[in-house]
Formats: sequence, structure tokens, C-alpha cells
Amino acid sequence: MPRGRLRVYLGAAPGVGKTYDMLEEGQRRAAQGTDVVIALVEDHGRLPTRRMAEGLETVPRRTLTHRGAEFTEMDLDAVLARRPALALVDELAHTNVPGSRHAKRWQDVEDLLDAGTDVITTVNIQHLESLNDVVEQITGTRQHETVPDDVVRRADQIEVVDMSAEALRRRMAGGDVYPPERIDAALTHFFRIGNLTALREIALLWAADRVEEALLRYRHGHGIQRPWSTRERVLVALSGGPEGETLVRRAKRIASRGAGGEFLAVHVTRDDGLTGAPPARLARQRALVEELGGTWHTVSDEHPARAVVDLARRTDATQIVIGATRHSRLRNILRRGTGEAVIEASGDDIDVYVVTHSEAAHGRLLRRRPRR
Repeated sequence: MPRGRLRVYLGAAPGVGKTYDMLEEGQRRAAQGTDVVIALVEDHGRLPTRRMAEGLETVPRRTLTHRGAEFTEMDLDAVLARRPALALVDELAHTNVPGSRHAKRWQDVEDLLDAGTDVITTVNIQHLESLNDVVEQITGTRQHETVPDDVVRRADQIEVVDMSAEALRRRMAGGDVYPPERIDAALTHFFRIGNLTALREIALLWAADRVEEALLRYRHGHGIQRPWSTRERVLVALSGGPEGETLVRRAKRIASRGAGGEFLAVHVTRDDGLTGAPPARLARQRALVEELGGTWHTVSDEHPARAVVDLARRTDATQIVIGATRHSRLRNILRRGTGEAVIEASGDDIDVYVVTHSEAAHGRLLRRRPRR
């Protein structure tokens, strides 16, 4: 039996309309003849959301008792027995009441997918496991219900439900998100403009990374070697020389010119793993790369230029930054330098920047092949 397909509505904060959009899609699919059921939806008392659910079949919830109190959860066994074509399951990161088949709702969803049922679900960016600490630093609130990033990344489709911070605060003030007694506290704490703007940006960037993963899989699956540049990605090649910190800072500035740009650094050693660069200097340059938000890569290859360009293509780098040669003119007449080799191998789809520095040999000029 083929596995079901997963669609995720991803939001930056409560109240942006994820559940409403999920129900609206369920209504559209039902109108086309798809067998749709509501496995679990939390409308939180929001009247528009409740109205959007009208007319869709709802599988009754299961009641469980925990510590003398009664709770309701999605009845996974009932949904599996019903075998719908599409199940709507709200709040993917939810922790189930003890006594449920699984500890987490995302595990229930995995069972539905394995049974061949398509699932549409919702999750907020602050509930992704890898972002838990970041969100706590931004908002001062730690999320105790999380879902592994890979669960969401494996989704067949992810749709970001977006809303400006100002619009969301208006919805909050109008009573469309929380009940009246919670509005003032929410606007003062979690729903501050700065918090919402940061969470919104994180959600968009996380989704953009997921799109790049999908593009990379598509390229590999179709044998496409030419990079597809969905954002500026700058690779700086470091030999371990004293000019390294200058090159790292230049690469960071280039990457920062566009929204979502990023940079990587690579140091190439010989195949035996040895390097002529002082380890302490390499350690300082690596620390600077990581401090500025870049990633460090070490590659073993007897041909440094080939290794640099190969990594650039594997990571979809749009630009390579190298330092002007420190060798004398006479030595470079007798031997072609790494810079020329990088420029030649980069072709017309990767720009190469040759950065001058205080250690560069005088009178040396490298030319970059123009980009078509």
C-alpha cells in the first residue's frame, strides 16, 4: 500500500490562520469528491474556524482519565478503522495524554500515513525542535511541546501561513485569537512587534531552506549539474595564510548584501591530511567563521582548486572568494597558481572574487571569466 502524503501548514505564531486554512482546503477537497474527515481540530472558540468545519465528517474523540481528570484526544484507532482518503489533524507538536498509543501526535500522524491516508496538519515555527532555544531567547517563553524538524521536512508540501505582525496584533486586540482576559498579557509579552517580526522571518527562512533541499534532490535525481541559485551563497577558500581573516570578513559582507545570504569557508589539506598552515591560525579563522554565522569545511585533495570548485557546486554556491597570490611574479610565471585554476574551473555560472590584502605580491592581476 502506498504511503499517504503529508501537507503541513506552517505558521510563525498562534492566530495566523493555519487551522482555518486547513479546514478550507478540506472543504475544497471534499467538494471535489475526496473522502475527508476531521480527525482532530482545535478551534479555540474562534467562530470563523468553527463555521469552516461545518459539513465535514468528524471522528469522535477518545476520552482518557489522567490524575483524576478527563481529557479528550484524537481516536487514532477509530480514524484508522474509518480509512478516509484524507484526515485533518491539528497541532502536530501536541503531547498526548498518558495512556494514548503514542506519546506525541506526530507519531499518530505517522501511523495514518503508513496506512495510506493523506494528512493535512498544522504547526507553528516555535514548536520545531531545532529552534526551541532560539525562540526562547526571542520571546522569553520556552515551548515544551516540540516536533522533530525531520518530521516536517519530510512533508510532501509545506505552506507558510503568513501575516504581518501589525495585522496579527489587530486580530488579537479584536478578540479573534485569545479570549478577552488573555489579550492584554499576550500583546505585552509574546505578541510584541519585535517578537512576531523575528518569528515570521525565522519561519520564512526555515521554509526557504526546505525548498532548497527539494531543489537539490530534484537536480540530483535528474542529473542536473549546473547550480540553481535560490539565494546568495558565498564560499571563501582559506589556505591558512595570514590574510584569512580579511577574506572571511569580505565573504560575510558579500553574503549579507542580499536577504537570506550565507557563507561557507573551506580549507584544503593534502590527501594524507597534513597541512602547511599553522594550526593555531586555522583555529582562529575557523572561530571567526563560526562567530559570523558561517560554516567551516575541511577537504582533503591534492588539487586545491578542484576541491574548492567541487564543494562550491555541491553546496550551490553562487560566488567564490579567494585571496590574491602571495607568491612572487617569477614563481607564477613558472607555475600556474591556484587562483587561475579556480577561475578556469568555475565556468560561467559561479563568480570568483580575488581579494587583495597586505600579504599579496605586488603587480599581480587575476582576471575572472565574465558571466554569461
